[in-house]
Amino acid sequence: MSGNERKKRLSIQITGIVQGVGFRPFVYNLARRCNLGGWVLNDSAGVRIEAEGDAGALDTFLAGLKSQAPPMAVIRDIIVTSRSLRGETIFEIKQSQASAGRSTLVSPDIATCPDCQREITDPGNRRFRYAFTNCTNCGPRYSIIADIPYDRKSTTMKDFPMCPACEAEYHDPTDRRFHAQPNACPVCGPSYRLLTKQGEEIEGDPLRAARDLIVQGAILAVKGIGGYHLACDGENEKAVAELRGRKYREDKPFAVMCGSLETVRGQCLLSTAEEDLLTGPARPIVLLTKRQSYSLAESVAPGNPALGVMLPYAPVHWLLLRPEDIWVMTSGNTSDEPIAYLDEDARDRLAGIADYFLVHNRPIYCRTDDSVARIFQNKPYLVRRSRGMAPAPLRLTRPGPQVLACGGELKNTFCLTKGDQAFLSAHIGDLENMATFAAYRAAIEHYQRLFDVRPELVACDLHPDYLSTKYAEELDLPRIAVQHHHAHIAGVLAEQGREEKVIGLAFDGTGYGTDGHLWGGEFLLADCREFTRLAQCRYLPLPGGSKAIQEPWRQAVWVLYELYGMDFARMDLPLVRLLPEGWPLMVQAAAKGINTPLTSGAGRLFDIAAALLGIRTRINYEGQAAVELEMAASGAPGALLPYTISPGSVYELDFRPTFAALVERMVQKAPRAELAAAFHTTLAVALADMAGRLRKETGIDQVALSGGVFQNITLLRQVCRLLEKDFTLLLHRRVPPNDGGLALGQAAVAIERSR
Repeated sequence: MSGNERKKRLSIQITGIVQGVGFRPFVYNLARRCNLGGWVLNDSAGVRIEAEGDAGALDTFLAGLKSQAPPMAVIRDIIVTSRSLRGETIFEIKQSQASAGRSTLVSPDIATCPDCQREITDPGNRRFRYAFTNCTNCGPRYSIIADIPYDRKSTTMKDFPMCPACEAEYHDPTDRRFHAQPNACPVCGPSYRLLTKQGEEIEGDPLRAARDLIVQGAILAVKGIGGYHLACDGENEKAVAELRGRKYREDKPFAVMCGSLETVRGQCLLSTAEEDLLTGPARPIVLLTKRQSYSLAESVAPGNPALGVMLPYAPVHWLLLRPEDIWVMTSGNTSDEPIAYLDEDARDRLAGIADYFLVHNRPIYCRTDDSVARIFQNKPYLVRRSRGMAPAPLRLTRPGPQVLACGGELKNTFCLTKGDQAFLSAHIGDLENMATFAAYRAAIEHYQRLFDVRPELVACDLHPDYLSTKYAEELDLPRIAVQHHHAHIAGVLAEQGREEKVIGLAFDGTGYGTDGHLWGGEFLLADCREFTRLAQCRYLPLPGGSKAIQEPWRQAVWVLYELYGMDFARMDLPLVRLLPEGWPLMVQAAAKGINTPLTSGAGRLFDIAAALLGIRTRINYEGQAAVELEMAASGAPGALLPYTISPGSVYELDFRPTFAALVERMVQKAPRAELAAAFHTTLAVALADMAGRLRKETGIDQVALSGGVFQNITLLRQVCRLLEKDFTLLLHRRVPPNDGGLALGQAAVAIERSR
């Protein structure tokens, strides 16, 4: 066999997250080690390679593409075809090409790697204390990309031409900054400035001065990777309380950033799985249990046994915080608004909150709030999917039409599908706020351009008044309205790659039902195409409509009225002592059905229990009553209380006997913690009881759990323990169980119904 007969030339197309993660330099160096000729380039589909050389070397090269890829790369497909020999013996990186059909994926923003961390703390390194240090293994990605292919000219780094030293690194195949698009240094790159709220620049090192101000008790707006944070010393009660007041955030806990893992351990209990999540490339806020030695300001997380903690993920954080520091690091906004990311907007919106502004001159193209997660059963369980996670796609079981799923009203995300990929957006927020709705519309347009999606269908919630539904109605596309709780269960199935029918437990506060009532305590027989409602929590009136969600005492009073008539007002109950003047008028209006919709929402059951126990009669943030009821139950024994299940066309699960038992025990002066725990125990047993009955009737032994109520870990833990004996459990892992995962389910249903 001649030498030429042993040689081959291959064309290789690689799709996945292969841009912005050091993939081309990896290919270049691998090809050189294998003595191959040819080239590699980025195109709009991913990475394209032509390689020529000995057949055995090409086999080694193909194996290495899979086994030795950069840590942040996610290879989706490798398509290999033969080409005619060209006699090339040199391998090179070619200029990127745009093509008509895009299918490349975009990497999330990646936390600073250990190599870059070492450089910014090394006085002998030219990037010592440089807050924009990055390489192909770390740094901003999604937040700076305006278009693909991913090249510097398509990012917000386009206005920062590299100096000769950075240019040399960029073109050196042996350097880890080889083709690192955000590459920069103090000579040529972006820089920070420290400003007063009036816009006057403070002289000197802005990072050292900013740290000094925090130590002195100031509140700073800090521009980071995906937007602005509001920061203050987490051990300074006066500063934290002031931030809480200025931000109009009465009770909801703040997240903190700790300067080191050792400092986290000093404040919170930390398992191996939690440590891995904290230190991983996504660097989310992780919900941890406080230690008894916890010493932060009370206003950080008032009365809460948990603390949201993150570690530094951008160079500016490593430079601002010392290892022992703990700073409040909360989103740069006032309550319910989107995070500020544009400089002028940030100065306008945050001037009443921040004393100073630490700003830089690299534009943020896409805002991204921090992701939030916790560990459940030794695996991540998301509360919010955003920075570090989005826009990495989820894979659907099979391809379908291109769909835009508009999501819900609260904790909104949207979802675009292309082939068998689902691009779930970063956290948008509550669309009740018009600024958030404007951000929502802009983000949809950006995703459509970035991933070259031209929706053929639009999916939305059944609720006619959601702004996401109204947005869907504006589009000149076939529209599929998906019932809220069906979307919750379909989201679990889509995430887990399941097509078969399951028993779905969809438990949340509110979702529009097919009968026009408000659902939220649902047992569904469902797949990704259709559902049947098998059982529900019994409908209860919602006196005053949405006002009752903000004022849980209203439903609690109605339950007492149903149980005891107006005589309950003479009972020795905590709630009775907390009722506002004129409450009987509410009862009279509800009895006449005036502005009193019906709800089966499980979230409302928590509200009623919390109000009855005198824990929370009015809320300042969504789910507050349920959160504080769970806090009250922490560590207490919980006895089983009575409940009833009534047969019919749809089973009814009635918790009025539970509330009656709570009242009876309150009159007997039972400890509040034990009663809060008893409510959780009873709800968990009732859910498992109902699921068991449905299993006998349907023969189905798979249960999917979804909805915001299952963010309650006390309830989730008990429900899983009761169900796992007889069922295969399907839980969310890559998207949140709350409405942040709704759009994925809507998209899955729309695809199946379009077939």
